[in-house]
Amino acid sequence: MPAETLDRLDRRILAELQQDCSLTNAALAERVGLSPPACLKRVRRLTERGVIARQVALLAPEKLGQWLHVVVEVQMERDRKDLYQQFLRRVHAAAEVKQCYQVTGETDFVLIVVVPDMDAYDRFCDRVLYADGNMRKFRTMVSRFRNKFDTTLEIDHP
Repeated sequence: MPAETLDRLDRRILAELQQDCSLTNAALAERVGLSPPACLKRVRRLTERGVIARQVALLAPEKLGQWLHVVVEVQMERDRKDLYQQFLRRVHAAAEVKQCYQVTGETDFVLIVVVPDMDAYDRFCDRVLYADGNMRKFRTMVSRFRNKFDTTLEIDHP
């Protein structure tokens, strides 16, 4: 669904749900100025068209014990689509990888990895990174603090 097909009410619904997806349909409808049936119809349409990909609970890692957030830059040896796909399958299967970006420049991939400690990170490296024959090198940056984490998207632009 292209952004230009989203009207003002769709955008308001998406903005509200990004802040709190646990709102009841009645509460959401009241906030955006719609009847509950009309609001539910719009939310269903946005979900069916893939604009709303999923609804999740965001957890506070600091409340669940210590976690290391690791940014990993990966450089591949050969620039071949089939080898990249093989690496991506391994990355998708690794629960520790929370985000993966294929990027331009010297680095081919940037991974966001979350692990409980360095031992777990070492095991991840052995299983995922070192196990890939096309991996040239990787660089690890351990986050000292997570100063900002935001999952919302600005939807006000056309």
